[in-house]
Amino acid sequence: MSDNNKMTIIATKGTFDWAFPPFIIASTGVAMDKEVTIFFTFYGLNLLLKDVSKLKVTPLGNPAMPMKMPFGPKWLQKIDFGPKIPNIFWSIPFVDNLVTFLMKKTMAKHGVAKLEDLRAMCQEFDVKFIACEMTVELFGYSKDDFIDGVEFAGAASYFDEAASGNHHLYM
Repeated sequence: MSDNNKMTIIATKGTFDWAFPPFIIASTGVAMDKEVTIFFTFYGLNLLLKDVSKLKVTPLGNPAMPMKMPFGPKWLQKIDFGPKIPNIFWSIPFVDNLVTFLMKKTMAKHGVAKLEDLRAMCQEFDVKFIACEMTVELFGYSKDDFIDGVEFAGAASYFDEAASGNHHLYM
């Protein structure tokens, strides 16, 4: 594959809602005949854990997040509650559980693939997953904590990978 067809993504965020963009972009890149690598560092490592069921949506500090009900009467589903709810509400204990539940319901309603399925699809399409070794060590992870097929390398190795391509995204 020519260098012009290489694409790299750096995944730094590890919440449920931020798990989808790197995998959606990567799978789209592969579908467009690109060779794709995702470098996971800091909180992005959460996306490579065997168990991602603990990932949650964090609406606090995310004022752009639309908050619509995935069920109920049509008039209720059209209301964007995000800008109407004061930020202090998001800091109430367990609100992140509620928001995560509602996000999962909304995604299912719209036919969005489950996170585990989207990640597995990327692996089937030969998207290369590289976990940052320094961050793995920093956070006390073991290589056994991660799904199969993950490569472990430092940032310098990632830059070698990225140097041969011309499409780079930071998420």
